[in-house]
Amino acid sequence: MHDYDRSKLFIDGRWVPASGTGHIDVVNPATEEVIGRVPSATDADVEAAVAAAQRAFDPVVSVGERRERLDAVIAAMTKRLPTIAETITDEMGAPIRVAQTVQTQVPLAVANGFVEALASYRFEERIGNSLVTREPYGVVAAITPWNYPLYQVVAKVLPAIAAGCPVVLKPSNEAPLSVFEFIDAVAEAGLPDGAVNLVSGPGAAIGERLAGHPGVDVVSFTGSTQVGSRVGEVAGRTIKKVALELGGKSANVVLDGANLAAAVKVGVGNAFLNGGQTCMAWTRLLVPEKHYQEALEIIETAVGKYTVGDPREKDTRIGPLASENQYETVRGYIERAERDGARLLTGGADPVRDVGYYVAPTVFADVDPDSELGQEEVFGPVLAVIAYTDTDDALRIANGTPYGLSGAVWAGDDETAIGFARQVRTGQLDINGGPYNPAAPFGGYKKSGLGRELGRVGFEEFLQVKSLQLPA
Repeated sequence: MHDYDRSKLFIDGRWVPASGTGHIDVVNPATEEVIGRVPSATDADVEAAVAAAQRAFDPVVSVGERRERLDAVIAAMTKRLPTIAETITDEMGAPIRVAQTVQTQVPLAVANGFVEALASYRFEERIGNSLVTREPYGVVAAITPWNYPLYQVVAKVLPAIAAGCPVVLKPSNEAPLSVFEFIDAVAEAGLPDGAVNLVSGPGAAIGERLAGHPGVDVVSFTGSTQVGSRVGEVAGRTIKKVALELGGKSANVVLDGANLAAAVKVGVGNAFLNGGQTCMAWTRLLVPEKHYQEALEIIETAVGKYTVGDPREKDTRIGPLASENQYETVRGYIERAERDGARLLTGGADPVRDVGYYVAPTVFADVDPDSELGQEEVFGPVLAVIAYTDTDDALRIANGTPYGLSGAVWAGDDETAIGFARQVRTGQLDINGGPYNPAAPFGGYKKSGLGRELGRVGFEEFLQVKSLQLPA
């Protein structure tokens, strides 16, 4: 077992004691035991971190220098990935094989995508008699969640470094330990003092202070829609740029003529990945009425392969939910869905183990698209199966939530699937099982957020545009 106690914050290029004596306990959700602690920062620590970032800001830092910083951080991070994977398993319950792949290798691919974006990016262009330039936006406050702790940090901190923007990073309280290990890599990389700073603490205090701080130029937040709304409200008082990656209720739409078995099996895997604690999870499966019973039979067989167990065991596919709060929230959704008339196909709210925040993979059939389960993000291993009459009905249901983050469309041919996908108001859709692309823009429509992450487009979120009108 690692020594997970951390007593210092990272501010102005060094590890320093927090100005207060408070701390945050980190609980292993599989054992319900406290495994470590991190400092609870104060307003004074936030002030010191923002001031350090302001001193570090260099609006004319060269692209070559940014590339060197990026390469150094990625190299130092890569060496730590095996340890970070184990930490993520311990602090938020991701099965070890998920932690060793999705939780760590995907962030590495995302990081390399920013290297490619920086190498090919054109920072200046002529438009008529104007020279249009793109320069670092300024100090970035990055506020990250617990479900993919390394990925979310990489998706914000790395493009900020590539853009030349100093960062003040606030991780979640539930899974901060892997973020501290990432900052160990930053410290090893030897970035200029203040280029990346870390303050841990309560979101209602530290997160809000960062969002509203007049010394912060950009706020990049990932989390719930409710908290994202609050971040936007607080940030708006000082008129700063806000990027929000929020909740989702994504539809996996199976059109008539699609490979039903493949669509359902892949959809079940997507819905249950990371215990369903994925904002882009396909949590609504839309199937034609005439194939509905066949789809339910495929689901029952597929779900049987999703073993629930100790996240340290290699054969575990679903570990515990990340916290007691999330455990109770998800069980509440399941209980209310049953009362609302949805038919429980498999799983349920009953405890799976005596110790740990485990919820069985759960599937509901005959779900009303307008019910709570059909509309709200559960953020647990819960799939809602919905029958539709025709493609117009499928489109209405797919677009019929306040969210628009991700989804999938399956059809007998790609052209048909793409034609349907163009009408779905969501930020990203997989077509007939198209693979994940870490360089493609990711973000939401409607209440799923503002702005985009990943690749060139995600990198551009940290660049400000300036026009120089040249003599005719």
